[in-house]
Amino acid sequence: MSDMNKKVSGLLSMAAKAGKVASGGFMTEKALQTGQACLVIIAEDASANTREKYTNKSHYYDVPVTVCGDGEELGRLIGKESRMTLAILDKGFADGILKGLNP
Repeated sequence: MSDMNKKVSGLLSMAAKAGKVASGGFMTEKALQTGQACLVIIAEDASANTREKYTNKSHYYDVPVTVCGDGEELGRLIGKESRMTLAILDKGFADGILKGLNP
């Protein structure tokens, strides 16, 4: 596992089960534009273009952004195939994930 710990992994899985995760580029972008995103997660193995695009969009919409985990890991944690971007749609989950990544 990369820099994702068990707490972060658990929170990400719970958020997905609660329906509070938008996954994939299109859904992440839509969540940002509609003001639903509380945190954007970009996979470590995402292309430089993808990292730049979603980092810039997150800053534009004033949403925290972090890079962690690889696409396979992110997808597995939310019960889907590989995902390069995720948007967390709940402030509580977003805060918990950020706190877990930056203890």
